[in-house]
Amino acid sequence: MSRPPRSPRRDRHGRGLRGRLVPAEVPLARSRAEQFDDLVLDAVEDIERRWERELAGVEFAVEDVPWVEHTSPDEVVHDSDVLDDGSVPLARVLPAHRENGQEIPPRIVVYRRPLEIRAHDREDLADLVRDVVVDQVAVLLGRDPEEIDPTG
Repeated sequence: MSRPPRSPRRDRHGRGLRGRLVPAEVPLARSRAEQFDDLVLDAVEDIERRWERELAGVEFAVEDVPWVEHTSPDEVVHDSDVLDDGSVPLARVLPAHRENGQEIPPRIVVYRRPLEIRAHDREDLADLVRDVVVDQVAVLLGRDPEEIDPTG
């Protein structure tokens, strides 16, 4: 005996399809990673307004976690271009270089998960992201962080 076809609007328990709890236009619909990207973008846009010429060509990137090559936790040594908190990298500056005959522009990489773990709430995370971006821009430009962001 065959079963009657199920309604496409119901799951196997008859409760209906599961989907988004909020419409896509509502801020709650954005993932934590997307919200973090927005925080980095806000910080970068504000700094770029003041340092547009110096930051022309600089790429900004977000990665979830840093990739660290080591054999044991005691042997982790970061390069001078890494901003870390203890032994956990928070961000990294990659200066311009040549690779396979191509010029690679300078890049600032911000690590999402280590920063999220250190923040108490969204406002604290926004402040932390801004501080990290300011510090990394200061390293890249060879300037003092207070010179990059006098309000910080």
